[in-house]
Amino acid sequence: MTSLARTTAVVLAALAGIARVALAQSIASQVARVSNGTVRMTFAAKPGICGSGNSIRHSNGRGSTSWRNENNSRDVEWENDCSLGPARVVLDRRNGELTDLRFYVGGRWRPAGADVVDLGTVPAREAADYLISIAQSEKGSMGEKAIFPATIADSATIWPALIKVARNPDLPRGTRTQSVFWLGQAAGDAATANLNSLVLDNSVDREVREQAVFALSQRPRDEGVPALIAVARTNKDPEIRKKALFWLGQSHDPRALDLFEELLTKK
Repeated sequence: MTSLARTTAVVLAALAGIARVALAQSIASQVARVSNGTVRMTFAAKPGICGSGNSIRHSNGRGSTSWRNENNSRDVEWENDCSLGPARVVLDRRNGELTDLRFYVGGRWRPAGADVVDLGTVPAREAADYLISIAQSEKGSMGEKAIFPATIADSATIWPALIKVARNPDLPRGTRTQSVFWLGQAAGDAATANLNSLVLDNSVDREVREQAVFALSQRPRDEGVPALIAVARTNKDPEIRKKALFWLGQSHDPRALDLFEELLTKK
């Protein structure tokens, strides 16, 4: 690639990033215009995500994972047992403040009342950015509620933002532990490495670090088990070591048994 081509590529990437931020701000500004009422938006969900009522399921060809959605069918109705995408977010606003956030997958909107503003279909990445901005700024439960739908947005890489949320002591503990949980579901060695760094960081609340240990137990075995063994061997916090040993016991991995034998026979 020539120097000119490289420069052009960098400029285009920068412009794309600026455009993403502008669009995310556009979503925020449209929501902010609704002082009292409800805002709806729709965006593309990751492939294999389907929903019905308060159930959301992800099938990746090797099996499926299900989550229970706390919301009922107040905003959406379904005709199928599990309807593939899109993702649907509902925001309630009262006196300019966000008072509720609801999330669904699939189905179709119920008829809207006069106080409902529908933003239509928004770009998935920008929807994820907006939802993460809620997690990064809300001091109540709304930040915690915003994380799950952000993880469902198609083509959105949010784990770096989740790390920042998990490390921010000014945010509610529920928001931080929710960030760690979904970080544990993220793919890739980078997610495991960052979970390890959270476990080792004594400036992070113990409850959040314990959630990071659990998240490591949910990683693929060849990533999670060695990481948990390292925690059990070296972490200075005895409660964190106990958590690591507990999840190693649930793994039924021969390497975990070797560690147990070593610890039990150690003089």
